[in-house]
Amino acid sequence: MTKIIDMRSRPSFLHDFYGATQGTDEYEVAKWLNRRVGSKDDEHFKRSTTIEAFVEEVREVGITASVVVGRDTPNLTISNDRILELTAPYKELIGIASVDPQKQNAVAEIERAVKQLGFKGINIEPGFGSPALKVDDPRLFLIYEACEHLSVPVFLMSGPTTPDLEYANPAAVGRLARAFPNLAIVCYHGYYPYVSEMIGVAFRYQNVYVVPDMYIFLPGGSLYVEAANGFMRNQLLFGSSYPFRAMGQTVDDFIGLGFKGEVLEDVLFNNAIQLLKLDI
Repeated sequence: MTKIIDMRSRPSFLHDFYGATQGTDEYEVAKWLNRRVGSKDDEHFKRSTTIEAFVEEVREVGITASVVVGRDTPNLTISNDRILELTAPYKELIGIASVDPQKQNAVAEIERAVKQLGFKGINIEPGFGSPALKVDDPRLFLIYEACEHLSVPVFLMSGPTTPDLEYANPAAVGRLARAFPNLAIVCYHGYYPYVSEMIGVAFRYQNVYVVPDMYIFLPGGSLYVEAANGFMRNQLLFGSSYPFRAMGQTVDDFIGLGFKGEVLEDVLFNNAIQLLKLDI
């Protein structure tokens, strides 16, 4: 049986942004995004109305573990304590902490999240900040220094939904990787639509990891597969981006993308084990 670690997943009940409440504008947006990225059922996420239902779906699909990511931006905050409350009781769930890097307590919260709460990484979204920042902005360096000191990866979320595509250009990731060669840098959404540029950054910097999640199924996404079948075998990881793409369908679609057999095992499971230092 294939082992799978889903590097990006959130139950819909966490927030209206994820489709928690039927009949709202946010629910319709969640359906719209599901259609845009290829979900056959644009309301599949209404199942995860409780953490128990979410975990049941994870088990049914055959996912070994799902990484649950919170959010801390000016417009949407899901606390790290809430993520811990949801993930701690289940061996199938792994929490990633989120911090707003522009808050005064950001470094202290990183230390608390890792040392006290036991999170495996830190997620930041500079392009959604106030003001929006590129990931190599010097104002963020204290965040990266803290992650490097604690030996945890930093997860950068960017893509076509950022306020301006300028903040989704992975050239800034390359400059960051050069400045922090000992820091594991994980790029959620694969910095789509800059696929070739993202691959170029990963070629140059082996401390850069790519999670294209739902965007691997969009035009140009096959380049991620081609790169993984070559030099990027240990730098690409699977993510469903649930609830914005159906969990089971995404696993099936991903397996059918054309990865070489031994490469598929790495991108589905082994790379995540190494990155997050897991023992499962």
